[in-house]
Amino acid sequence: MKKRILLGLVILFLGMQLFRIDMDNPVVNYEQDFISMMNPPSEVESILRTSCYDCHSNETNYPWYSNVAPVSWWVEHHIEEGREELNFSEWGTYDAERKDHKLEECAEEVEEGEMPLQPYTITHGNAKLSEEQRELMEEWFNTVR
Repeated sequence: MKKRILLGLVILFLGMQLFRIDMDNPVVNYEQDFISMMNPPSEVESILRTSCYDCHSNETNYPWYSNVAPVSWWVEHHIEEGREELNFSEWGTYDAERKDHKLEECAEEVEEGEMPLQPYTITHGNAKLSEEQRELMEEWFNTVR
C-alpha cells in the first residue's frame, strides 16, 4: 500500500512538470523605465535591480527552481502580483498622481521592512536590505516625490 501511494505521488509530481510557466519577459521600452527616467544614484540603482526588479519589472531573471512545479506556479503568481502592483518597466505610462502614490508606497514598504518579501530574500540573500540600505532607499523615494 505504501509503495502504491509513493508511486502515485511520484507520478503526480512528474505530471505537474508538464504544466510549465511562461518565462518570457514582456518587451521593455527603456524610455519608459523607472531607472532611465528617474536617473537614481548608482547605489540606489543597484539596490533596485537586485532587490526589486525581478518581481516589479519586465526584466525578471528566473531562478533554476522556477522550472520545478509547483514552486514555479508560486513564483509566477508572485511576479504577476508584483508587476500588477508596480511595474518599474512601465513607469512612464503612469500619471503624475499614480507615480507620487507609488513612490510613497515604496518608501513605506521599505521602511517597514515589507519589501523585498522574506521568501524572496531567503533564496536571494543579496536582495536583503541592510538598515543603511533601507534608510537610503526610503530617503531617496521621499526625495524624488
